[in-house]
Amino acid sequence: MSDAMTAIAIEGGKGPADALVPTTLERPVPRAGEILIKVAAAGVNRPDIIQRLGYYPPPPGAPVTLGLEVAGEVMVASGRWKIGDKVCALLGGGGYAQYAVVDARHALPVPDGFDMVHAAALPETVFTVYANVFEHGALKAGETLLVHGGTSGIGTTAIAMAKAAGARVIATGRGADKKAKALELGADIAVDTKTEDFAEIAREAGGVDVVLDMVGASYFDKNLHALNVGGRIVYIAALAGPVLDVPIMQIMQKRATITGSTLRPRSADEKARLAAEIERVVWPWIAAGKLKPIVDATFPLEAAGKAHAHLEAGEHVGKVVLVA
Repeated sequence: MSDAMTAIAIEGGKGPADALVPTTLERPVPRAGEILIKVAAAGVNRPDIIQRLGYYPPPPGAPVTLGLEVAGEVMVASGRWKIGDKVCALLGGGGYAQYAVVDARHALPVPDGFDMVHAAALPETVFTVYANVFEHGALKAGETLLVHGGTSGIGTTAIAMAKAAGARVIATGRGADKKAKALELGADIAVDTKTEDFAEIAREAGGVDVVLDMVGASYFDKNLHALNVGGRIVYIAALAGPVLDVPIMQIMQKRATITGSTLRPRSADEKARLAAEIERVVWPWIAAGKLKPIVDATFPLEAAGKAHAHLEAGEHVGKVVLVA
């Protein structure tokens, strides 16, 4: 292995998509308990865009290089992993590079039959959906999940995981094409939010038990209207408003829970716990053919700026992945 590697830097420290440029960095050296991965593919996620814009700094000790998920080959082993093992992993940063280091407990085996591109599209979305929909949201078989942005990377994964768990899914999207795609991907009901009222459609369909929301304040009233008694609203972003005006009496009457979480700042031990749970629960769904990430587009590592521009345009269905 060379001591140097190609990675993607943000020219000027922050900026538009075209501020992402290839650079040469020292290859990272794993510490005790970490593995070194030769990166074959890296997922592109909206938090990467927010970090590029200067609003989402990496947690202490994490690389400043973008990239929260990768798939590749183990080059330096630790824990359960051997040199040559094929893994996908959740990172605190550093994925937009030819090599990445990660806590060995945060890596999972590449599922049988998966190429590296589809494996790289798993960790960030699967960890996010599992933690928020199934742990914080406590979705159970027979309940109904309302997922906003149903054709996004998170949305397509949430549809598949909820259906695998035996739940019903109502998905929203902006435009008739995205509505049709959500149905094609397995949603029981899809709503075009440009022309339809998702809250009224959800109520007519019997209401929802869990809402997965990345939109934020502008959808709160309708989320609450759609919610059944005892329902849970789970926030993972606030793209259209970060501050809620909460009608306390309605919350009391519906016995509603409002919660949410971020993934990146969690402790190493907490991420390790999540990884073990996901391997126990979700990997069998993958093996059974119930879950495979939808990959919208791939770009060479050196074209990370074009990948960001594609994601920001908002027309993608599923994940965008860099190929190293």
